[in-house]
Amino acid sequence: MSDQGYLRHLRACNPAITERFLPWYVADQVVGWVRPGLAERLREYPEVFRVTNDYLELQAHLDDFESRSEALARLGEKLSREGLVTAPMGEPYPVTPAGREQALCVMDRAVAAFFGVRAFGQHLNGYVRTREGIGMWVGRRARDRLVFPGRLDNMVAGGLPWGVSLAENLEKECMEEAGVPAELARRAVPVGLVSYNRVAERGYRPDVLYCYDLELSAGFEPRNTDGEVESFMLLPLEEVARLVRETDEFKLNCNLVIVDFLIRHGYIEPHDPEYIALATGLRRPLGDGLKAPERQTLR
Repeated sequence: MSDQGYLRHLRACNPAITERFLPWYVADQVVGWVRPGLAERLREYPEVFRVTNDYLELQAHLDDFESRSEALARLGEKLSREGLVTAPMGEPYPVTPAGREQALCVMDRAVAAFFGVRAFGQHLNGYVRTREGIGMWVGRRARDRLVFPGRLDNMVAGGLPWGVSLAENLEKECMEEAGVPAELARRAVPVGLVSYNRVAERGYRPDVLYCYDLELSAGFEPRNTDGEVESFMLLPLEEVARLVRETDEFKLNCNLVIVDFLIRHGYIEPHDPEYIALATGLRRPLGDGLKAPERQTLR
């Protein structure tokens, strides 16, 4: 595979799955994927999980949203003390077989990463129209970030926790990450989503990123307020495209958000040899590459 080109980023976010993950079920529905090593340790918590050689499931007596969420919160604390997962962040994420609205319970964002729970986020492209063409604001992540420290990032990008609407969370992230006032943030245009399935150090990542475009005036300059970004740059779209195409300067999933922007704004055109693969590959089915055994054969 070439070390340049847009398509390599889609491949990096959707690699062939070469290791084994066990499906875990809540109410007979797959909500995540767990490495066998972690599943084996979960045998020590039979009050929460039933574990077999082929799958694991939340115990049947945990039969409503609150009891499941409380049990998973207690378990996360225990696993953290044992050093098996990252310390909880106090940010609940939906545990769902489908969309956020179908959540069967919640678990902490940091712990969920080890359980292959689908994560939802929001990324916003801030751009300016000039006489020379489109300019895009990009941020450089602070050097103390846990993931991808010092890499380039979309102007606004953040996780989407449980209990807040997309509009509310986007306004909050816009203010915290780029100093965008609420009345301006509300002008952001939802333009779709990108989805991917990758394997990270902590586990399987079936992620959904809701994408937004926000056209800004020439006089606007973003400023970070929460310490997650060390600086912002306004770059010509041609330079942003070059950085994505030829380097690994951007945080991995931000490349996909930018490729989507380049396609929608006509920068990557249909005659490009990668066009079809790019346009279709930005929205991969969640769980692609993994197969759960037929449920009726498990008992």
